[in-house]
Amino acid sequence: MLIDYPTLLAQLPRETLDNLIREHLLANVGDEQFDTVDAQALTQAIQQGHAALRRGDWVVEFAEESESIAIRPREAIAQTQAP
Repeated sequence: MLIDYPTLLAQLPRETLDNLIREHLLANVGDEQFDTVDAQALTQAIQQGHAALRRGDWVVEFAEESESIAIRPREAIAQTQAP
């Protein structure tokens, strides 16, 4: 199930959404690239994550079977749903 950005803002505390974006960044960019990043750069990256969700470039997917949630690029969703 895909969850749109307005619903995320309405249903999740801001800190939880920030943490979800942070985890997405760390998983997809790699911890080693954040070793030298200061708090301000990470905050900026999280704000860019919010913008990507707002624009629809990223989507949040909830997997009911595993009860897990993940941020994925929209084109990755489109590829998995293509015939």
